[in-house]
Amino acid sequence: MSAAGSGAGPEGSVAKLIEIAEKPTFGQRLISWASRPPGRLYIPACAVVAAAVLFEDSVPAGHLPTFAFALGGGLLLAGMGALRMGIALAVARPMIRNYWLRWLSAPLIAAAAIGLAVADVPLQARVQASADDLVALGATTNDSTSIPLGGERTGLYSLNSVTVAEEVVHFEVEGAGLFYPAGLAHSPEEIPEGVFVPGQGARVYEHVDGDWYVWVEH
Repeated sequence: MSAAGSGAGPEGSVAKLIEIAEKPTFGQRLISWASRPPGRLYIPACAVVAAAVLFEDSVPAGHLPTFAFALGGGLLLAGMGALRMGIALAVARPMIRNYWLRWLSAPLIAAAAIGLAVADVPLQARVQASADDLVALGATTNDSTSIPLGGERTGLYSLNSVTVAEEVVHFEVEGAGLFYPAGLAHSPEEIPEGVFVPGQGARVYEHVDGDWYVWVEH
């Protein structure tokens, strides 16, 4: 009888070994996954979530869809990273030492994004880049009037409307505000923060930089 007929050839032997080999358990798969340093998917995913955090901070009073994406993605990645680090510390410490830069990349990306957002750097930078165009638009608006813009792009923002009240120019930014309409305000006079201002309706203000404020409708 030939070797091919009996299944005793090299290919048949390998197939038989694969067939009878034990499949790795869930715990073994988890240890194998955690023993490898973060790579092609995890670090770019962290960068995408960090970019979402910075974009969300650049919108006056936040941007709900981006906020939800950044929060959900950040919690998922943080949980995965903590689990992976815990397992690696227990069973694969040499891997951490050998690939320390890759292990540090995700925490560094997160720290940079959170630090810039807390300091309001994205918001201040986007407002300053748009300031001249916004001021020019406000100069064409009369007191106590509101001009609908329908998402027209001015500077780096898409605007729903521009309104002047008590010499304060209000720009309603499209998509701004987590739960209430929001936007930017320009005023040469100081506006009290965190309180309702007479003549300004139900708006509450927060200073951004120079003559610029964020307002939120309540």
